[in-house]
Amino acid sequence: MSKDYYETLGVARGASNEEIQKAYRKLARKYHPDLNPDDKTAKQKFQEVQTAYETLSDEKKRQMYDQFGSAYEQMGGAPPGGGGGNPFGGGQVPPGFDQMFGGGGAGGGGNPFGGAGGISLEELMRQFGGGFGGGGFEGGPPKRKSRKQQQLPGDDVRHELDIPFQTAVLGGKMSLRLQRPSGKIDTVDVSIPQGIESGKTIRLRGLGEPSQSGGTAGDLLITVRTKEHEAFSRQGLDLTVRVPITVAEACLGGKIEVPSPHGTLTLTVPPGTSSGKRIRAKGQGVHTKDGKQGDLYAEMMITVPKKLSTKAAELVKQLSDELDEAPRAELRF
Repeated sequence: MSKDYYETLGVARGASNEEIQKAYRKLARKYHPDLNPDDKTAKQKFQEVQTAYETLSDEKKRQMYDQFGSAYEQMGGAPPGGGGGNPFGGGQVPPGFDQMFGGGGAGGGGNPFGGAGGISLEELMRQFGGGFGGGGFEGGPPKRKSRKQQQLPGDDVRHELDIPFQTAVLGGKMSLRLQRPSGKIDTVDVSIPQGIESGKTIRLRGLGEPSQSGGTAGDLLITVRTKEHEAFSRQGLDLTVRVPITVAEACLGGKIEVPSPHGTLTLTVPPGTSSGKRIRAKGQGVHTKDGKQGDLYAEMMITVPKKLSTKAAELVKQLSDELDEAPRAELRF
């Protein structure tokens, strides 16, 4: 804290008594040792605030301080804290303190803060009831933590859950077995929301570890991991399915049936389709609860027989000669 009393209270040199008193009330609460048990400097700061207020709230002392600074004490001004333990010196209480502290002024040795120059939090709250707007400190009296506020919640428990690709897309129910530190095995039912992405976490409140101080139990945090599908893959809300087609279907085109999360779809393969061509089915991908919909892309994959009869091989050769194809003519490094 600065030794400049005005700076200590955070007021200008021309501040009125009301402004000085208001500043003191605020700082008295801020630095009271009972409200700052972990701050080793709070007691000293609180005493410096008292000293600054004692000087600036007394008209004569303030005049001397304004003229000589803190040296006024050696020029006839009573030192703060003098007079047998009275922080206001000489058994006098600054103007307005009788009213502010409920008339407790110089009684009991002339020290409104108690014989040791310090005031307990309870006494400060009680005495400030009239001088601090009827509610003690600004914003109401400092509140003690209730038993409920002091109770700490239990620890959260994290768990990973592998789910089928279909469950991640459509949602569903799953169960997991959870072993507690005590060795107890709990079975937990988990609702999987439709459209959940791999790596997302589901929070089940109150299913974590119990509190050791009577508070609420922690939460169970389940991170889902989606298993791969043999034919489908996912990119956000879009799905891609690899669809095998015959050589004839690729050459001549036609109608084919393709499975989707929402039922079987009939798609049209255009003539001359090569492997890798994608046919889009709008809105047939992943659906979410908030109404979002992805698309389904059917990726064509031409399949050929692993074995050909003599007649089939001859027909394929005739077809190749008839088409006179050169598929690698433009292939370059």
